[in-house]
Amino acid sequence: MEPLLATLIATYPQLSFVPGRTFCWSPKKREIQYNPKVSDSAAVYALLHEVSHALLNHKNYTADFELLHMEVAAWEEAKRIAPVYNISIDEDHIQDCLDSYRDWLYQRSVCPTCSTKSLQQDGKSLYRCHNCHATWQVANSRFCRPYRQARTKAHETSIIA
Repeated sequence: MEPLLATLIATYPQLSFVPGRTFCWSPKKREIQYNPKVSDSAAVYALLHEVSHALLNHKNYTADFELLHMEVAAWEEAKRIAPVYNISIDEDHIQDCLDSYRDWLYQRSVCPTCSTKSLQQDGKSLYRCHNCHATWQVANSRFCRPYRQARTKAHETSIIA
């Protein structure tokens, strides 16, 4: 991964590359964090994926589905730029990564009262069931696991995930 990192640093001087515990893009700092202790093919793919977020100028998302759309776009861009670095990104790896977001989105959308799949109502946190009209809050963080603690009051349920 070191040769790729050196090439990316030279190719994209407008971006900062900093060692960290994970791979992520910070639009506020224009910084790509990478884990220098990992150098397998998944790490190479992750680095290209985070560079792709930067190239696409991805910033904050306002709805869960928008985040999934940004992830798909970043993987498409990563596949587009990978051949420049003589890399071919495994499609199964991409789908596994996207599945983690799809699973996250699905879990957040399931009504805790009747298990109907629902849509977000506002921004990142409020869902409302189309079937039983329950409402629930989910955590704003995409890194938060979707634990739910229900509190029932009449026909509304408040959830903290």
